[in-house]
Amino acid sequence: MSLSEETGTWTVSGPARTARTVAEKVLGHTLGVLPGGATDRPRWAVGGAGPVGIDAGDERAVQAACGVMQVHGRATGGPAPLVADYVSTVTGVLAAQGATAALLARAHGRPPLRTGTSLAQGALLTVTQYLAAATAADDELPLPGSGTGLATLVTADAARVEIETLDPTAWAGFWRRLGVSPRTAGRGWLPFQTRFGTAVCPLPPELRAAVLAHPLQAVRQAGAAHGVSVVEIGETTASPGLVPWTVEPGPRAHPPHPPHRPPPTTAPCEGALPLAGVRVVESARRVQGPMAGHVLRMLGAEVVRVEPPGGDPQRALPPVAGGCSVRFSALNHGKPAVEADLTTRQGRDTVGELVSRADVFLHNWAPGKERALLLDADALHALNPRLVYASASGFGTALGAVPPIGTDYLAQVYGGLAAALRPAGELPAPSLMTVTDVLGGLVLAQAVLAGLLARERTHQGCRVTSSLLSAAALIPRPDLRVGLSPLDHPLATADGLLYLGAEARARPQEVARTVGAAGAGSVRERLRSRGTDAWLAELRAAGLPSVAVRTDLAGLATDPAFARAVLPPDEHLPYARPATPWTFTEETS
Repeated sequence: MSLSEETGTWTVSGPARTARTVAEKVLGHTLGVLPGGATDRPRWAVGGAGPVGIDAGDERAVQAACGVMQVHGRATGGPAPLVADYVSTVTGVLAAQGATAALLARAHGRPPLRTGTSLAQGALLTVTQYLAAATAADDELPLPGSGTGLATLVTADAARVEIETLDPTAWAGFWRRLGVSPRTAGRGWLPFQTRFGTAVCPLPPELRAAVLAHPLQAVRQAGAAHGVSVVEIGETTASPGLVPWTVEPGPRAHPPHPPHRPPPTTAPCEGALPLAGVRVVESARRVQGPMAGHVLRMLGAEVVRVEPPGGDPQRALPPVAGGCSVRFSALNHGKPAVEADLTTRQGRDTVGELVSRADVFLHNWAPGKERALLLDADALHALNPRLVYASASGFGTALGAVPPIGTDYLAQVYGGLAAALRPAGELPAPSLMTVTDVLGGLVLAQAVLAGLLARERTHQGCRVTSSLLSAAALIPRPDLRVGLSPLDHPLATADGLLYLGAEARARPQEVARTVGAAGAGSVRERLRSRGTDAWLAELRAAGLPSVAVRTDLAGLATDPAFARAVLPPDEHLPYARPATPWTFTEETS
């Protein structure tokens, strides 16, 4: 249904109101900084279930149906909801990306485009890497250690902390200082590093005991001595209050009028994707940067990766299929790679040659690395004044000149999400699902689109910057932690789990009558008497649509309800992956 009769620029179904609000905010930030303001606004739509054949399409229902609850709850024993509107935020950014890409296509002479996406498509995009791993031929790498699956540690004075390092030597030194033998510390390194891909962290219990034997100050001192970040987790849900990205104009080109636009690699034709002809050079690792390039490629851009000699080490990360890590391939397929040692003149010349013919250069290097490599914005704008130079980090300048290590879980802590994503009554801890990495990649991609749109107005390049922390700030959350009722959790049936839709959760007494329970308090017990499908049919007939909770991500690839939203493994890509999350249709009037 339309909720904007006055402007006619967007439509939204009821369950997607938060996504619409986020999309408006992101589009406002995109268009508000343009010289002369916004002169054209495309039509865009956000739905609930979209092309997925499920009954309920609100935030929590799509989390349940699309595997988000399963991944988030994997470390704590079973599917669990992310309490804040994470999927809605992701979907709002996707909607803004579709709208901005349509504006760029229009600027390049294409007819006006209408674009749409949905909460279910946003949810599926967030589990891209987990879906690939679940459907790969290889088994997951067995993880050593035992105990709780979260990485959160507790000190002797009851402080809850997250630690972070990407350096095995720093890891060994930190634990040695806390009295842990090198052998035992070594057993913890693999589950600690692979938690980004597995969403679990079964550390050896000796490591947890070592931290529990020391006060917070001593743990912090051990971290400072060896370059390991130690961050205390608080109860705050407060947003960092940052803008999602910044845009700074680059050097003015000479002559000042727009130069001749080089011909695209493939001339856009009828039905071409909106970024057809745009060239992107990506030098990025892990999730944030590659996700940005992945999104731009799905919008039609040509994306070339720059990797170190021998290729990105992440290519070997299990599970492997077809000679490459499926987690790596999930975000990087379709991107040809060029190997270059950026610490050498020859490697920098390789990047320079690529950039001279590109529209965008993007990276998520550690702070200061761009200057050390002589590949900062000034250096590359000297080669290509029209370049959109995009950089992403963990914290930007928000935490000072020497921030903690800029990875997902520390960004969740500083971004107020360690508390906001978990319900009241549950101890705050970052989700081991890479929530800010994925959202941070989407925000970086939107920053690139905003930079390209600004370039159309100014005919000069620019620099855009974003961070995991600025992405976290986009997620709406209340001042106080949200409490959940017993019916707000996945509910066990005789053969699985179901999750009540929004209407059902709002009408617990009607749910009780529908399932034949004496009252809302006995619904859970009653549901165990029959299978999930039978109860879903009963609830649907009563006007209380609900969903089955997805506990096996591999099943998404074969479930007919997801046939239009999930691409199954094939001879080229031996794992399942979400289909492109937008539709683009030419306006007819």
